[in-house]
Amino acid sequence: MLQNLLNYLQNLQTETLILPLTYLALAGSYLLVIPVLVLTYMKFRWYSVSSFERGFMYFLVFLFFPGLLLLSPFVNFRPRRRQIEV
Repeated sequence: MLQNLLNYLQNLQTETLILPLTYLALAGSYLLVIPVLVLTYMKFRWYSVSSFERGFMYFLVFLFFPGLLLLSPFVNFRPRRRQIEV
């Protein structure tokens, strides 16, 4: 049984694997990789952006909303602690 499976996998042409692997790579980058980059970018720039850049951030959130929704339980959205100087 295992030998038959190994023979089948060895005989499988590489052209038949290219399309599913491409879809898997695109879906993984759309749902995980790019949203992590967007969240990191937003974390570092949220308090010091111009109005144009804030509009660009909103566009990125709109574009990658499914991935951001998947990552949202693991993200801390609390604001920074204020520094009170005397």
